[in-house]
Amino acid sequence: MKHIYIIIAGLLFFNVSYAQDARPTTKEEAIEVARKAADVEPAAATATLKKENTWKTLAKITYVKEYDEIMGFKIDKPVFSDKVKELAEEEVTVKGYIIPVEGYKSHTEFIFSAYPYNMCFFCGGAGPETVMEVLSKEPVKYSAEQVVLKGKLVLNSDDINRLMYLLEDAVLVK
Repeated sequence: MKHIYIIIAGLLFFNVSYAQDARPTTKEEAIEVARKAADVEPAAATATLKKENTWKTLAKITYVKEYDEIMGFKIDKPVFSDKVKELAEEEVTVKGYIIPVEGYKSHTEFIFSAYPYNMCFFCGGAGPETVMEVLSKEPVKYSAEQVVLKGKLVLNSDDINRLMYLLEDAVLVK
């Protein structure tokens, strides 16, 4: 019975958090809402919008099954939404958690997650859109606390040996 309540609560959260009619319908409307709320110029509102909604925007993907010659079976290939494509090759600010992964070369190359270690894609039940590879300019010291990184977002839908998101030239903001 406890699981049913959790599922219902999750569905209610999903419907409230992602209700389409509660959000602006165009990028310009969203920027205007952010600008009015913050009382700033349009360019600053765009930056604020990108900063606050990066993980939510990155979650706007679908998958298509495609046969992979090397693997010898069908794989799920990500199909990025237009909103995600708008962030490609742009500087974004992302708040999240450093995931300690064996095999990464240094503190300049690591995995970054929207969720803490115990809830991330590798250990918990989160999806692959909630993690990204990070290549930073300077070493970033590991912290179990949430940190903020800024860098250029690169999309990957072709290399199955890499994550679908890569943050290049990243720097620690806080």
